Amino acid sequence: MTDTTTSGTSPTKKPRIETVGAAAAGQDNSDEVVDKALESIESCQNEIDALNEKASEEILKVEQKYNKLRKPHYENRNDFIKKIPNFWVNAFINHAQMSANVTEEDIVCLHYMSKLSVEESEDIKSGYKISFTFEENPYFENRTLVKEFKLGSEETRPMSNAISVRWKKDMDLTKRYRESASGKGQKRPHTEKSFFFWFTDEIDPSWDTIGEIIKDDLWPNPLQYYLSSEVGENGIEDDSGELDESVVVLDEDNSESDGDEIQEISDEIGNDEFENAGLYEEVDEDDDDDEDDDILVEGDDDDDSGDAGNENET
Repeated sequence: MTDTTTSGTSPTKKPRIETVGAAAAGQDNSDEVVDKALESIESCQNEIDALNEKASEEILKVEQKYNKLRKPHYENRNDFIKKIPNFWVNAFINHAQMSANVTEEDIVCLHYMSKLSVEESEDIKSGYKISFTFEENPYFENRTLVKEFKLGSEETRPMSNAISVRWKKDMDLTKRYRESASGKGQKRPHTEKSFFFWFTDEIDPSWDTIGEIIKDDLWPNPLQYYLSSEVGENGIEDDSGELDESVVVLDEDNSESDGDEIQEISDEIGNDEFENAGLYEEVDEDDDDDEDDDILVEGDDDDDSGDAGNENET
């Protein structure tokens, strides 16, 4: 029994040992192939990165060139914008993201803004600044408010700074928010934050949402946002050219139109049904010809009945 068991089990173990050995040898070969492939991929990636860096340099030169070409057009555009009252405040409040950062009091103050400009640094990648020009107003002494963004480099960190707003007495819109937020003299804190707080935030430019909106969206084409409200302010027509549903258009000739509507309805459902519904009214009150026609019709009916009687007698 012992010999039989030993001879029966030994042949089954040898193939398993040989299979594992073959798999290990194949794995060694596979590792070598993967290592060589990774080295080739890294080499290709280095070439791609070098091309990307070269492309960035060339794109930067193109941007610098066209920034200079765009500058006189921006200046001309600002000259024309000055002729349109409240242009910038309307563009601000019609921009969905920008309007979320502007309170009702800010809107009143921004009506005094006459000019907006964005100026990028000469090398573009260093940063940019945004300037606001205001007319004489009851809120602050400044005629120009400027916020500058420095994007940083290997030696410096990104940062932003702005000119301090010189508020007139009791007109500080940011102070009102601070007092309401702290709960001074109020049962319920005021949750709206003034747009002018933005001039006090010295945060990383990459986190400055308002700066990015103005630079990348409003400044390149403010006209599209101004025009989006030009018709809406009148409350009559929207951008699609259709009448606003909230506007009721009155017809001066109501009597004539009402008569036409009654006639159309009576033709559709029949005069008898229309009369039974209690909706039919005679519009022509002085139509003598129609009355004569009715008399003649009744007379014809009498003649017809007489003729019928004669026939019966015969």
